[in-house]
Amino acid sequence: MRPVLPAALGLAAFVVLYALCVRLSFTDRRRAAAVVLAGLLGVTFLLLAGLAHHWFFLAPLMTIACGVVLRGRLVYVLLVVLTLSLVAVMWRSGASTEEISLVSWGTTTGGLVVSIVLRLFSVIGELHDTREELARVAVAEERLRFSRDLHDLLGHTLSVMVVKAEVVRRLASRDAEAAASQAADIEALGREALHEVRAAITGYRGRGLAAELDGARTVLADAGVTATVTVTGDVPTPEADALLGWAVREGVTNVVRHASARTCSISLRGTVLEIRDDGRGAGEGVFGNGLRGLSERAAALGGTLEAGPAPGGGFLLKVTLP
Repeated sequence: MRPVLPAALGLAAFVVLYALCVRLSFTDRRRAAAVVLAGLLGVTFLLLAGLAHHWFFLAPLMTIACGVVLRGRLVYVLLVVLTLSLVAVMWRSGASTEEISLVSWGTTTGGLVVSIVLRLFSVIGELHDTREELARVAVAEERLRFSRDLHDLLGHTLSVMVVKAEVVRRLASRDAEAAASQAADIEALGREALHEVRAAITGYRGRGLAAELDGARTVLADAGVTATVTVTGDVPTPEADALLGWAVREGVTNVVRHASARTCSISLRGTVLEIRDDGRGAGEGVFGNGLRGLSERAAALGGTLEAGPAPGGGFLLKVTLP
């Protein structure tokens, strides 16, 4: 007969150590988990050496704990060592070749599969973080580009206007005609700057529908979002083309920045634009500055904007123009 009390104590110690290994391995106390794992290995081989083949079923659980606790090449080296040690113990205990083969296979694959699965989850997490970082960088670079364009556009003009304003201040009391001439120059420069700013903003917000659709494909691909673009019919007016292009830019920006989406479909049927993603989006009626401005521009052309949760999940942005 096998000694019942030592077997029960050994099994209890194995269960406690196994549970501790799994628990500690998913916290920041990985060093403690490694110490507990060493104790688990010792208890397991004591049971195998003392009680022979009645306890060989513990070996796969032992290597599963190894796969959970250890990372990198160390786990593969340890699995080989443990498998060879187990074969030696089983051989000395008189186990059959079939038993040795089955237990060795279970021992090796148990730890190997767990280690690979955990590594896969780690890689998926890293890819997700990388995608979010790429989206953040893309938005930051676009903001930098726009600020740089505005600086290049207005820096010189505003500097000239400031100089002329100083001249007007100095001449106002001495030469009214010269001061009036300088003031006229300031007015002309101001009108020109206003025209250039409007042109720049129009180019920034709406380069045209075709260009924005091409840009959307690139931005979504860079962010790891699978894009589907469907266009049917012709946009009737340049104003509608510019507005729909801006809507594409705004919708795609929201998908990249806020949605955490995997897929995005852009559908244009004449003057009805729909941008749908499978991300979390925002609540119904929750408009930021971009969507609010887009809604105002659509209303100015007699159109409407709808934004909110899509049927079946995700987020839907729909712009309808007459």
